Amino acid sequence: MPHAIESHDLSAEQRSRRSGGREARRAMRAAPLADDIRPIRAGLEGGRFQALGPNDLERIHEAVLTLLETVGFANAIPSCIEALTRVGASYGDDGRIRFPRALVLSTIKNAARNFTLCGQDPRHDMVIQGKRVHYGTAGAAVHLVDVEKREYRESLLQDIYDAARIVDGLDNIHFFQRPMVPRDIPDPLEMDFNTLYACVSGTSKHVGTSFTVRENVAPALEMLYEIAGGEENFRARPFVSNSNCFVVPPMKFAEDACGVLEACVDGGIPILLLSAGQAGATAPAAIAGAVVQAVAEVLAGLVYVNALKPGHPAIFGTWPFVSDLRTGAMSGGSAEQALLTAACAQMAQFYDLPGGSAAGMADSKLPDIQSGYEKGITNVMAGLSGLNLVYESAGMHASLLGFCLESLIIDNDMLGQCLRCVRGIEVTDAALSIDTITEVCLKGPGHYLGNEQTLRLMQTEYFYPAVADRFSPKEWNEKGKPDLLGKAISEKKRILAECFPRHVPKATDDRLRARFGELIKLPRGGMGG
Repeated sequence: MPHAIESHDLSAEQRSRRSGGREARRAMRAAPLADDIRPIRAGLEGGRFQALGPNDLERIHEAVLTLLETVGFANAIPSCIEALTRVGASYGDDGRIRFPRALVLSTIKNAARNFTLCGQDPRHDMVIQGKRVHYGTAGAAVHLVDVEKREYRESLLQDIYDAARIVDGLDNIHFFQRPMVPRDIPDPLEMDFNTLYACVSGTSKHVGTSFTVRENVAPALEMLYEIAGGEENFRARPFVSNSNCFVVPPMKFAEDACGVLEACVDGGIPILLLSAGQAGATAPAAIAGAVVQAVAEVLAGLVYVNALKPGHPAIFGTWPFVSDLRTGAMSGGSAEQALLTAACAQMAQFYDLPGGSAAGMADSKLPDIQSGYEKGITNVMAGLSGLNLVYESAGMHASLLGFCLESLIIDNDMLGQCLRCVRGIEVTDAALSIDTITEVCLKGPGHYLGNEQTLRLMQTEYFYPAVADRFSPKEWNEKGKPDLLGKAISEKKRILAECFPRHVPKATDDRLRARFGELIKLPRGGMGG
């Protein structure tokens, strides 16, 4: 019996050591890593997946030039007509502006590329060039998803601020474009101003926002110049870009958005030139045709921006969406959407222009299995295609109608997996592991668990999710059978209770509130003040 007890005690001690070692390894993996050894990070090079072949790219390009030269654009405002005809476009008797191919090709050649989208904090700066990949939010959802009640409610200004401060601490979401509209603020000026205020107050990452009309840009610029410490400082490091739907597909200018575009270019704000046709509705049902129209529309916008200010930073924002042709409803989580986005990334690379498109727009109403596969497939294909800026990648549901704060936390893990796929496999002499295999097989224990290479690569070669479950069934049971959504809910509540960003100094915020008075609707109490 004593021997049995001793054996039992020894076994327990061994188990304790193994458990302690396992917990120590987990703690080490959870510790923050230096940027230079992280297995994933912003700006990893993609491009390993190509939806289009070289001949396909050329054929799309020729179709685009033909459309711009022969069909052109309707509904240009007078200032747009003046700017475009001044650089060589023609304005016909039918009211359409047409673009000679020489003008389009010259614009592509001389357009801005390889520029930086800045954060308020320089550590969040994104160099937009080549096939460097960055994931972020976007959208104009009108509902917030309440996962605990399984309900949708109207989105509020506070929700935008809350989303911004959650994103501020998530490593794999690299920029924050406004994902919701504040349904509690009906006035367009107040809505535009407060949306931007909530975004730049909540995160020091690069922010994207929209404006309803030209007149709403001026007070926003005044606010941005104040936060930057002066107009010159903002122009040198613009930390906000304008998401601009300057086109109403098919091939018509959007009059109010064109006015906004002109005001933003004049004020020093980079432009996301956004074409958002819906295949089968406002764009051709043929996937190739939807790409052709989107590229033509965005290149027209590029000519427009460069006619106003040559070399102004502009993003090639081809965002063709997919319809479920049985119902006409948008299908943002579909395989066809993934292909469209990947093809648009290739066209941006064909022109060597900074590209942005959309992925991660789950049709699912909740963060469930459908949401996971829809977001995972579309986001990883966007990254593998080398898309510079992947918008809508986190938090979105119901084909852009609903936004979920818990999904930001879950999707941050998902995007980490996508980035690891984007990084790919490095094949070097050391990575081929001939010496390591030889040592383990001929001299070692016959496994690699304690091998020097294993320990060395443990943090630099492998990504470890923050909330996803990798427990064994036994461990999972011992820990109370946690589920992913429950962990995300808890983490969301912790962040919203504890994290109130202070990157906009109080003195600056006091000046803004004194200057704009009742225009600012976000209460100090909602900001932890």
